[in-house]
Amino acid sequence: MTKKHIVDDFADEEESIRKKKISIKQTPEEESQAKYFFQQHVFDDDFRNNLKKEVAESVPYKWGTINNLIEDDLLRNVRSEIMSEIEFTKKETDIYKVFQSGDLANLSAMPPSLLKRLPSLYKLRSVIYSETFRNFISDVTGCGKLSGIKTDLSIQLYTKGCHLLTHDDVIGSRRVSFILYMPDPDSHWKTHYGGGLQLFDSLVPNVPQSDVHSKLVPNFNQIAFFTVQPGLSFHAVEEVKVDKQRLSLQGWFHIPQKGEDGYIPGEQEKTERLSTLQQLESKELREFDFPKLKYSRIANPTPASESKLSKLDVEYLSEYMNPSLLTDDSISRLGQIFNDESVVDVMSFLNKEYESLLHKQMKNLELNEYPRMPANQAEVEKSFPWKLAIPSHKQRFMYIDGTEFEDIKGSESIAKLNQVKDFNNNVNFSMISQLLELKKQVTDKDYESALVEDPNLLRPYDVTQKLCALASMFKSKSFRKWLSQITKLRLMKDNVLIRRFRPGQDFILATKSTEDYDLSDTTEYMEGVLESTLNITPSSGWESGEWGGYELCLVDDDVAEREESRTINDDDVELNEDEAAIYRTADQDSVVYEGQASWNKFSIMYRDPTVMKFVKYVSYAAPGSRWDINMTWKCIDDAID
Repeated sequence: MTKKHIVDDFADEEESIRKKKISIKQTPEEESQAKYFFQQHVFDDDFRNNLKKEVAESVPYKWGTINNLIEDDLLRNVRSEIMSEIEFTKKETDIYKVFQSGDLANLSAMPPSLLKRLPSLYKLRSVIYSETFRNFISDVTGCGKLSGIKTDLSIQLYTKGCHLLTHDDVIGSRRVSFILYMPDPDSHWKTHYGGGLQLFDSLVPNVPQSDVHSKLVPNFNQIAFFTVQPGLSFHAVEEVKVDKQRLSLQGWFHIPQKGEDGYIPGEQEKTERLSTLQQLESKELREFDFPKLKYSRIANPTPASESKLSKLDVEYLSEYMNPSLLTDDSISRLGQIFNDESVVDVMSFLNKEYESLLHKQMKNLELNEYPRMPANQAEVEKSFPWKLAIPSHKQRFMYIDGTEFEDIKGSESIAKLNQVKDFNNNVNFSMISQLLELKKQVTDKDYESALVEDPNLLRPYDVTQKLCALASMFKSKSFRKWLSQITKLRLMKDNVLIRRFRPGQDFILATKSTEDYDLSDTTEYMEGVLESTLNITPSSGWESGEWGGYELCLVDDDVAEREESRTINDDDVELNEDEAAIYRTADQDSVVYEGQASWNKFSIMYRDPTVMKFVKYVSYAAPGSRWDINMTWKCIDDAID
């Protein structure tokens, strides 16, 4: 029997268990022997009491770790069985990249022939979910009783480039999360390998901080565990940065099920209402999203039928754009593609002179940035006019939106920012450029000293000024006329962002939100939005997608319909926990557009409300940042009027 057969049997039995709702319990013999498979110190009273105290006093939320948990020979045998008998499937979505086994809850139902090949793994699963260890975890965490019926365990293999972004694990009946680490037992896992468990503090409940609060470096036979705490237990798995294998058992202890000691009617339904998936979609939490999708009203918007470019328009746009794109033939050709496909990619968008200088400056900046690429929120805030996108369980990237500095350190300051009602004149990239010119004239002593050592060092002022000039062009009437000719749409409101996605840090999770915060505007716009992105990533080699940084648009009508029809009391319509855990799957059948990080490519797309979009996490191994300018317009279709 091959490893593939074992994986297939896992899947078959897993589906059988899900349909029949089979309860998996330990036999009396397994239960009585469970304690002997843990190392002796684990159940020592002093050890237990000290651990309990550490968990109670832990920050940023209740969590703990135990070294040398399992009897060493047993865990080494488990690792050997996994590496020789289990075949892993690569799974990659907006939130993670990992190699994963099937659900191990079905081990009890596997045929004897398969169990003979995985005896140590079966034994380990039994002792982890034994009453002995469940009571131990319940005691040291103070979380309450844990289910012995509902088990939830899988094998995770993280190799170079694998990662799991910020989330809080609040799904269904989960009560305690745990990870049992099994990297190479004869080689110490070092900090610079990556793959650490990252814990995040919260700005306010349900809104995690951007910077990591604590990090646990994994080692063989070490378990990390924490109480699943709605809006608080935010964590991530740091990207593995080297060619090593970080093997682990990942699982959850659940709320007691009906018929078990500790079962409380209605407790699971109450927990489900706090699921991360639902919280991500709540209007209340969108108040903490920065940057805001604040559309600026366009004064005297030009109807598409009146958007013919004048000589002055062509002269102005030619300072930035490839002149060949401004001819009637080019506009007509692009318009035909957009009309047929609702999307069009424009290569060589910038003119040769402008893009050549910009490319040289951006490449030089990435090689010689002073003092370094901003690595945390405080450093970003010092890098005027750049800001940091939050919250980190939805997005993280640097951006310029043409507005003043925003204080987003607490709920009071955020509430004040959300009261701003002016959506007309608050965006001014030209003003930002002028302020940068003044800053360039004031050079501090540290920078002067550094230049003596390395005259190639650069601050991002020159690049930022050039990007702000481009952003101003995209907000110009001349450019809107060019775009209206292609799309046949009247552009009524716009939002322009300059964005930088840094290696090893930045991403945007899948979202379909195009909400307009201007509640005073009663104009009836088209349901979807017109979007454009100018890709200006100066480094090369992104085509394979291995470094991430690509933009993906996808639609999943089945999941959307299921979520709309699902109610808390509807037992026939269940939200698949794997889908909830990753928020959205990104299978190729649902992909409607994919754009790799690239240089000098301009995309135009009409995105309706059913289409979600994300920018994949940029790998630590990437040769530089993904840079772009992203534009969104609210429109009116003049052809319908």
